[in-house]
Amino acid sequence: MPAAGKTADKTSRARLNAVIKSARDIMRKDAGLNGDLDRLPQLSWLLFLRAFDALEQSRKLLEDDYRAAIEEPYRWRDWASDPELYGDALRDFINGRLLPYLRGELKEAAPRDAVIVDLFKDIHNRMLSGYLLGDLIRQLNQINFASSDDIHTMAYLYESILREVRDAAGDSGEFYTPRPVIRFMVKQSFLSLGESILDPACGTGGFLVESLEELQDKADSTEARQRLQRDLRGIEKKPLPYLLCLMNLILHGIDSPTVVRNNALVQMTSESGPASKVDVVLTNPPFGGEEEASVSERFPKGVQTKETAWLFLVAILDKLKPGGRCAIVLPNGVLFGDGAGVRIKERLLRECDLHTIVRLPQGVFAPYTQIPANLLFFEKTGPTKETWFYEVVPPEGRKGYSKTKPMRDEEFDECIKWWGGRERADREENERAWRVPIAALVENRFNLDLTNPSNKDDLAHRPPNELAADLIAAEREILSLLEGLIVDLEEFE
Repeated sequence: MPAAGKTADKTSRARLNAVIKSARDIMRKDAGLNGDLDRLPQLSWLLFLRAFDALEQSRKLLEDDYRAAIEEPYRWRDWASDPELYGDALRDFINGRLLPYLRGELKEAAPRDAVIVDLFKDIHNRMLSGYLLGDLIRQLNQINFASSDDIHTMAYLYESILREVRDAAGDSGEFYTPRPVIRFMVKQSFLSLGESILDPACGTGGFLVESLEELQDKADSTEARQRLQRDLRGIEKKPLPYLLCLMNLILHGIDSPTVVRNNALVQMTSESGPASKVDVVLTNPPFGGEEEASVSERFPKGVQTKETAWLFLVAILDKLKPGGRCAIVLPNGVLFGDGAGVRIKERLLRECDLHTIVRLPQGVFAPYTQIPANLLFFEKTGPTKETWFYEVVPPEGRKGYSKTKPMRDEEFDECIKWWGGRERADREENERAWRVPIAALVENRFNLDLTNPSNKDDLAHRPPNELAADLIAAEREILSLLEGLIVDLEEFE
């Protein structure tokens, strides 16, 4: 017979699956919602209010100095079960009173929690039918956010929904990090309790959730759990990922996420002093994008560039504490970049030990981009003496990855065995791993786009999409060179 706990988990998952399926079916009927990029935000902010109300009721019982962040009649419990609020009356209440209150627009009843105001300042009810909206709210009332089983199961279901919106977002140029890549980066960062951990491009919160799961079993007291939650920090520029991130973290048990909505490049260059530094940065910054001139002008002249990934790397170098460490996803173009890129890589190798570069296979971010990506691991402990490269390869018989055949966790197993633990002990060169001394990197003008010496690159047998991706990367590099040339010329004017 199955264990009682497993039976309960299956029952809870089946029940909540049915609730979420019904909720999504209801939203599909509404003329105001078009696709998952409309439906998921609608579901998320309503789920947020449902979950937040449960947290508030729990806080009221546990905290002597409790003060409501949302006051009546705007609490979920006040209006979501009110039989008189249905149809047009419900829609008008949400549009005309609830959302303006949450955005802080009603002066006589402004909410006290700044996070709520920040979250809801760009939120709108997109459902046109008050009757369908009422049906949706009744479905969400079936989720018991006072039950740890329901919260755990909802977190699992929400993650599966997030995968769908990540797929949809990819069409808009946002490439979310595959979970196996996140798990590997977190695992090989060897996190410890008490360390401040930042993702300055946190998206829907994947790195923060994985860091929480890596450390929460070690937090064996209420104080340690609260400290862990405060130590997980994020910055997100766009309103939709910010909303999804907050909901994701709340469902994973973080009552008050330390996540702010801002342009990380602006925020990080505005902060100074030891208190603003962090121990660990885990991130996949936007790449292939461009920042407006006012952002790049915040950086020193010699490293000003519109390439977002370059600017993130500079900001991270300033953000890390002495002894801090970073794991970051970067495209090939950043590795071989010239102009401002050379100066940035020179600074990286001078100030930090760039001990490992993991070269990912083709198509890890497929189908949205075929641009090859890399994982850079470095520590702010002094200059690099040598850099190890490790090439991860797809399973036998495959050239790369696709949406239907994505990367799996086990494809990092050999790299983890080779890594040598936290001290990176007993590393050896093999057909997938090789090391390059700093003298060779300096001689090669800090080019980090180094191919595996064990491979014989035969252009005639490389797939067309891979060759096309390399051409795109080369075009980006030409643009980077031209930008660097412009900066150099300006310095001599």
